[in-house]
Amino acid sequence: MFANQKRIVDFALKSRLPSLHTTKEYVEAGGLMYYGADQAESYRRVAYYVDRILKGAKPADLPVEQPMKFEFIINLKTAKQIGVTIPPEVLARASRLIR
Repeated sequence: MFANQKRIVDFALKSRLPSLHTTKEYVEAGGLMYYGADQAESYRRVAYYVDRILKGAKPADLPVEQPMKFEFIINLKTAKQIGVTIPPEVLARASRLIR
């Protein structure tokens, strides 16, 4: 899917389809929205677990974690291009707006 990211985004734009994506890179490439775990924070947590394991902790003894920090990114250029109006209440909840 990632290899076809631009094709997917272009298809949605051409078809004037609102699109919600699985990674923020799609939104940066022209997709409409992304909502999901903060990827940078997730990678930091992975590094923490790798460090613990390399220091001798048994993986089975480490607790399972769920993401605690989420991102909501909206591409306003795309919204305008496909004719979608994003309500102010939704814009207020976004962690980042691409203008």
